[in-house]
Amino acid sequence: MENGVIEFDIGLGGGEGDDGIDIDGEIPDGSSNSLGSGSGETSFNLEVYIPEGDHDHDHDLEPYEAMEFESEEAAKAFYNSYARRVGFSTRVSSSRRSRKDGAIIQRSFVCAKEGFRNLNEKRTKDREIKRPRTVTRVGCKASLSVKIQDSGKWVVSGFVKEHNHELVPPDQVHCLRSHRQISGPAKTLIDTLQAAGMGPRRIMSVLIKEYGGISKVGFTEVDCRNYMRNNRQRSMEGDIQLLLDYLKQKQAENLNFFYAVQGDEDQFAGNVFWADPKARSDYNHFGDTVTFDTTYRSNRYRLPFAPFTGLNHHGQPVLFGCAFLINESEASFVWLFNTWLAAMSGRSPVSITTEHDSVIRSAILQVFPNTRHRFCKWHIFKQCQEKLSNVLLQHPQFEAAFHKCVNLSESTEEFELCWHSLADKYDLREHKWLQAIYTDRRQWVPVYLRDTFFAEMSITQRSDSMNSYFDGYVNASTNLNQFFKLYEKALESRHEKEVKADFDSMNASPVLRTPSPMEKQASEFYTRKIFMRFQEELVSTLTFMASKVEDDEEVTSYQVSKFGEDHKTYHVRFNVLEMRATCSCRMFEFSGLLCRHVLAVLRVTNVLTLPSHYILKRWTRNAKSSVILEERVTDSYHSYLESHTVRYNTLRHEAFKFVDEGAQTVDSYNVAMAALAEASNKVVLAIKNEGKASLTNGRMRDASARIGIQANHCTAEVPGSSAQQLSEGDMDEKINELSVDLERANRKCEVYRTNLLSLLKDIEDHKQRLSIEVQNIKLSMKEGL
Repeated sequence: MENGVIEFDIGLGGGEGDDGIDIDGEIPDGSSNSLGSGSGETSFNLEVYIPEGDHDHDHDLEPYEAMEFESEEAAKAFYNSYARRVGFSTRVSSSRRSRKDGAIIQRSFVCAKEGFRNLNEKRTKDREIKRPRTVTRVGCKASLSVKIQDSGKWVVSGFVKEHNHELVPPDQVHCLRSHRQISGPAKTLIDTLQAAGMGPRRIMSVLIKEYGGISKVGFTEVDCRNYMRNNRQRSMEGDIQLLLDYLKQKQAENLNFFYAVQGDEDQFAGNVFWADPKARSDYNHFGDTVTFDTTYRSNRYRLPFAPFTGLNHHGQPVLFGCAFLINESEASFVWLFNTWLAAMSGRSPVSITTEHDSVIRSAILQVFPNTRHRFCKWHIFKQCQEKLSNVLLQHPQFEAAFHKCVNLSESTEEFELCWHSLADKYDLREHKWLQAIYTDRRQWVPVYLRDTFFAEMSITQRSDSMNSYFDGYVNASTNLNQFFKLYEKALESRHEKEVKADFDSMNASPVLRTPSPMEKQASEFYTRKIFMRFQEELVSTLTFMASKVEDDEEVTSYQVSKFGEDHKTYHVRFNVLEMRATCSCRMFEFSGLLCRHVLAVLRVTNVLTLPSHYILKRWTRNAKSSVILEERVTDSYHSYLESHTVRYNTLRHEAFKFVDEGAQTVDSYNVAMAALAEASNKVVLAIKNEGKASLTNGRMRDASARIGIQANHCTAEVPGSSAQQLSEGDMDEKINELSVDLERANRKCEVYRTNLLSLLKDIEDHKQRLSIEVQNIKLSMKEGL
């Protein structure tokens, strides 16, 4: 039976989780070199056997028939040493056993490219092969056969020298499987550097300097990474029961504490996930965008610890659950994501951010088919420094140009043009890693993602959600015994920061920088940090001009540009009737706050307050409140402003069309002026009647009641024609009076509704203040103790 293919990385350019370059390909049947695999990779722990005698002399020898060895292992080591000098890899092939006692009496060692791949149809018939393996066996006949003599020594019984393929040059021999080994001293150094928090790439750099070249190190970065991963898994296996005991205790204390184990707890071999009640509650309020943080994979952390995080209403990191990942197969990630989704009541996020990894991507596609998946741009930037280190050394200006291309492109066309220009300028068209991330550009370049909500205030600045929730608490030296206390300390610290931010938002009014009612409105809604960000956008509108370029009755198009920067314009479409606007920068869709370009258009169209649908509850002080903010406005004053604004803009929109048509000819002008004069008189009369109606509201209601009583009385006493006569004479007046009363009653109900919602807001505010005071008292008591 044939095992899986392993790919090896020749140089230091490979990524932490990337595949390398396969040279000799396949694992030999029955090979003892493998220590097992984690995620499709195999690590090695080889021991080298050197034949006894004059080593220099042996190294010059070529195998020959009747050549003797003290043991089978000595023969194997000699052939492997010969293969290293020549430039091929070896593996153990067939053997013969004694019929008497079953002991091995004959053994064959072959070139690793001997034979052909056995395509097992049963294994591949019902499943799609996602990553077809390269063909590495080409039927090479080179081999060495040895058999045991009566004396106990092993003698060469057959030797085939010729190969049917090219041999590997000396500077690449260290990449061949049978010649790769991690020596005892190298393991000690790796262990020490891993404990200090270094990743495999940096450790390999140290080893190369220590040994004087990669060919003298004796193994590749893939081997180093596998060894470090296996170290981490071995250290976890003994302590995993501590984790399970901790989770059971937490669930016993609170039934809303959720945890799950992949597989059987008694024979644990999978992953663990848990989420405390606060994490589950916070997800209800802030679970629109999620980050799955696998920082530990770069060996920054010793523990395979991966939290799900997001951002709260203050822009602070918030926890949605945690996982220990012992197994990193696609099936395990699918289990983890399904388990997390079940803990979060089955509600998928709008967007999710992860590291650039094909296995995680495949799992997300299965579990979150409707969620927008983004690769962390900052992880890719970090990889860029390593993958393109030679380019950065030769062209220091490349990194700034690369960042500008990714971050500042305003359109996909601009990005494509800039990217290809960079690739041509620095001769990177054929760079494999650069081509790979370009292929995935729609999942990490901002210009392709702006139509989706990620709760980020700026495209060019790194969001706090990308920073690990546990930074400053869990580090490279943290073991499982220490983890629980540090984990709880991090939770407590994050909660304290949220409480303080709540207190500051509720009790400290921000300084207003304009007389705008919109700024005052936003200061009453948003949390302090979010308001500061909105205020920055609002004040910036003073340096922007908005020019109308098209008007198609319902939607008006504007070009918005900064004074003196007419070459850089943004396009805003504004529907005055629905009070909805969209901007080419897509900031609202991406961050949930209106951009300066839309605010500039609202300013020139005399929109004095923010329409309620542009105030996302998740950014407000009452983000965790049960009161639905989107269905109310702060007070009746804001209700008046907004309704007046709608009326004003609608009238002006219609008036502009009237003016355009009326000015066409002298006749149309005269007709228009006459119509305006008549309309003006009617408007004045309507305003006067509105005032009179307000003054006589009480009297009209009494008169209406009296007319109703009289009508009923007359209908009862006056037969047929008299009732009909009363109905014709007085009912129209009665209906009009009742209609006025009904209108007044509706207005009063609206006022009562506004007051009731305002009261509910006050209750929520008071409840929040009490909660903050209780938290402050608890903190004070802790400090006192």
